[in-house]
Amino acid sequence: MSNHWTTLADPEVNIALARQHGLSEEEYGMILNVLGRVPTYTELGIFSVMWSEHCSYKNSIAILKTLPRTGPRLLVEAGQENAGLVDIGDGMAVAFKIESHNHPSAVEPYQGAATGVGGIMRDIFTMGARPIAALDSLRFGLLDNEKTRHLFRGIVRGIGDYGNSFGVPTVAGEVYFDACYQDNPLVNAMAVGIVRHGEWATAVARGSGNPVLIVGSATGRDGIHGATFASEEISEESDARRPSVQVGDPFTEKLLLEATLEAIRSGYVVGIQDMGAAGLTCSTSEMSARGNCGMRINLDCVPARETGMTSYELMLSESQERMLVVVQKGHEEAVRAIFAKWDLHAARIGEVTEGDRIVVDHGGRTVADIPAGSLVLGGGAPVYHREVREPEYLKQTRAFDPYSLKEPHDLNDTLLRVLSTPNIASKRWVYRQYDHMVRTNNMVQMEGDAAVVLLKGKGKALALKTDCNSRYVYLNPYMGGVSAVAEAARNIVCTGGTPVAITNCLNFGNPYDPEVYWQFREAVRGVGDACRSLNTPVTGGNVSFYNEGPTTAVFPTPVIGMLGLLNDVSRICTAPFKRDGDVIVLLGARTTGHVGGSEYLSEVFGIVSGEAPPVNLEFEGRLQKACLEAISKGLLASAHDCSEGGLGVALAEACICNQEEPKGARIRMTGSQLRSDFLLLGEDQSRIIATTRQRDLHALSAIMSSFGVPIELLGNVEGDRLIIEDLIDVSCSSLIEAYFGGIERRMSKS
Repeated sequence: MSNHWTTLADPEVNIALARQHGLSEEEYGMILNVLGRVPTYTELGIFSVMWSEHCSYKNSIAILKTLPRTGPRLLVEAGQENAGLVDIGDGMAVAFKIESHNHPSAVEPYQGAATGVGGIMRDIFTMGARPIAALDSLRFGLLDNEKTRHLFRGIVRGIGDYGNSFGVPTVAGEVYFDACYQDNPLVNAMAVGIVRHGEWATAVARGSGNPVLIVGSATGRDGIHGATFASEEISEESDARRPSVQVGDPFTEKLLLEATLEAIRSGYVVGIQDMGAAGLTCSTSEMSARGNCGMRINLDCVPARETGMTSYELMLSESQERMLVVVQKGHEEAVRAIFAKWDLHAARIGEVTEGDRIVVDHGGRTVADIPAGSLVLGGGAPVYHREVREPEYLKQTRAFDPYSLKEPHDLNDTLLRVLSTPNIASKRWVYRQYDHMVRTNNMVQMEGDAAVVLLKGKGKALALKTDCNSRYVYLNPYMGGVSAVAEAARNIVCTGGTPVAITNCLNFGNPYDPEVYWQFREAVRGVGDACRSLNTPVTGGNVSFYNEGPTTAVFPTPVIGMLGLLNDVSRICTAPFKRDGDVIVLLGARTTGHVGGSEYLSEVFGIVSGEAPPVNLEFEGRLQKACLEAISKGLLASAHDCSEGGLGVALAEACICNQEEPKGARIRMTGSQLRSDFLLLGEDQSRIIATTRQRDLHALSAIMSSFGVPIELLGNVEGDRLIIEDLIDVSCSSLIEAYFGGIERRMSKS
């Protein structure tokens, strides 16, 4: 099959070249069948990026479809727009989404992280929503490693510089450290925006003859094959892929934000999509496929910042701060004038056509002619059901007996040691680099289990959280998936918010490994069951496979981005103890001293083993409803989830997380037959530490009883020490030194 479109400068397209592009022999055969001929070099590049895992979800979509993706508050179908859209009442909606930028950040930490933030922001404002908050979820190797500290510094600085310059606060997040992330850090960025009903835009092309514009920055050679790079493992050759890492410009993005929102408000925009992964290729094909139409594009009209760019390069470039816009015919100049006012390109590069073909012209010849549907999910993109096998390592981890470990002699020292581990210690070193108060909407800074962002003039607020304990997922992928959703929702509840919906970022190893794919399937099953039980449907998200270094895969890490709603901002609840004399209570499940996968085992014994702590979803739902009712009635002065580090760490954090006004506590735990270290540092789920006035204790107990939730009296807020029976007696100043200095001491090493 010959191809008369091939230019002399193009390499010969054959199966060997297709393999270099990440395509299998079977997939190359599918392309030949779709086209009825050998593809051009540009067409091969188009298929390779659109059929990469990053764009096509070919190894994950069958399992993702099992997630609950509908609900009364969801305004768009999951995965069909740039971001999820959720009704929050009063004629307002929230657009939110989380995505990964793992591989780029591994080889170029600053720009990799910065462009991850920029890309997720564009997903929000292409919906017509103004971004109001950012969150992140970060995973690194161990902090005593110089490379880890280099990556940590660069990634945090990239996130901070981009967000600060763009003018959107990073209000919450999580940072974890484990040896499995040494070669492959995880950088998951989440953005949240607000839009009025009826004013959002869609990522669809419609109307034959409607002009197609490329707006924003000029196109360069940065980021070419970024989507393919994200769909392969990190290796020793990855440094050579630095050209696949895009370069961001937050100041241009700020202009693009304002111009885009103004253009959408004009009413002349038919559809708009960010040029993220796969650039012009992805936006033209996906918008056309959604609108059941075609598009004819002339690459000679694309503003380029480098000379001599080929059609292959122009179609695959992932240069940042660009959008594709379909405009109502006859209003092209009005839209161009809006972007010109903000000093941005708005070049007409083609038009919508009847039929289903993406036709690309360059230099007076047609370089690509492909059915749009063949490129996208649900059309011709391949869908695979991979082999699964339960991992062999689980036999060993499940056989572990924690009672074989020697009990520590000094629990004071043990508590301080666990409190100072980078996974638990204050992330002040990180958030001090973020302008979390820009726009002055952030009501709860670092004192709540979730961020609370005010919706000005509405009397309500959003509660936002990212969460995942990947050790739990490693030890039991199903229960780990359940725990990730349950804990994110519990964190929202502890602020007084009602969990509404989630977005997720599913970070796993190579899907062709049956054990990895089993982890993926089981974790998604756990996430789905938890979302159905807690009524938090999935609005969309991201799958990131191939998170592996030369020697090992990362722990399976399904990060949950949770959205909650507070209808009464006067009832916001935070974690710190506040009043001397208040009664400290434990709400929820009985303490059994479950240490499987705990921070205690990892830090003190160097062990990641045992079973993940179980979660009873029916009970979890009752606990959350009971806690919300108690907060809504003004009965709780504080509420704090028991998670990493268990009861001992939760009590210590509640004493000192308001560093300016620490409060001591005296705890009386009588009758327990548990080992003291397991009692204090076990990570049983579905537990909340709360405080109430003595006079409100009866009313609080009545609410708990009505939901069938146990309440245990622990003690009182008093003094300037944390005293737990005869087990713990530590000053608040010592707790503060351990907690707030845990990361900073390690980062001062170099």
